[in-house]
Amino acid sequence: MIKSVFMGLGLVLAASRAVAADVAPLVEADWLAERLGSEDLVVLDVRSGIDDGGDRDSFEAAHIPGSVYSSYTEAGWRETRNEVSGLLPSVESLESLIGGLGIDNDDTVVIVPAGTGPTDFGSAARVYWTFKVLGHDEVAILDGGFAGWQAQEHEIASGATPPPDAADFQGRLDTTLIATTEEVQAARESQAQLVDARPADYFRGETQSPAATAPGTIPGARNLPFHRLLTQRQQAWYLDDEVLGARINAAELDRGLPTVAFCNTGHWAAIDWFVLSEVAGFDQVRLYDGSMAEWTRGEELPLALSE
Repeated sequence: MIKSVFMGLGLVLAASRAVAADVAPLVEADWLAERLGSEDLVVLDVRSGIDDGGDRDSFEAAHIPGSVYSSYTEAGWRETRNEVSGLLPSVESLESLIGGLGIDNDDTVVIVPAGTGPTDFGSAARVYWTFKVLGHDEVAILDGGFAGWQAQEHEIASGATPPPDAADFQGRLDTTLIATTEEVQAARESQAQLVDARPADYFRGETQSPAATAPGTIPGARNLPFHRLLTQRQQAWYLDDEVLGARINAAELDRGLPTVAFCNTGHWAAIDWFVLSEVAGFDQVRLYDGSMAEWTRGEELPLALSE
């Protein structure tokens, strides 16, 4: 019988807060408001066209004072290679992107999603994972995003912002957080658990993403739909501590096993990766950034249509 993975989650969160001096993986608006203007703090707004009204125009109309803007979909956080979308760019490309935002290795980065729906939390989670992959641990996500910041009536700024002074950011690739197609194949033959972050209709093969060449899931995967991990309140979307454990347990996931999260293009899966690795305290969680977009292009790779 699989033991409850939610037991002791509060202890995991408390321990996380003590790891990096002052920053937890998930921070609240009040926490950020108290620290705005602090030296070596960068507030990174990643709203984009996949959000409800999120883009540079939205940022210039209203944003957290002092924040820096970088479009999740347009700035180069992900790239397409060999017709597979959503892949992690090279370390050199990401160093240039991050350094161009004025971020160096001594900065604490708080990532701000739109907060207008479950999908846009994936933008922040994917950028968070990217920082972690590059060896930068001083990073957090603002729970509720900008919508939550507004709903809680914190200070708002508007207008175009000058480009930040470029900084020197150096990344060192942490391959323990990345799963390749070959490693996913190996995971199917071992005791590792595969976690499909997509909604149930994708998991069952009833719906197919345009990024994939066929419907279905990776055989043996368990389903932990990303959108069921967040809850709306006060016009914003938050990770819901009260339901996370129940969702994880319902998927029959074991915190003691190596885990690989995937979806269609490694976007929704970033939410599952964040929840399992950074919130629930699973020790060995990887993100398959190629996900079904890459898996379905392998002619000999199996697919399952789950009931």
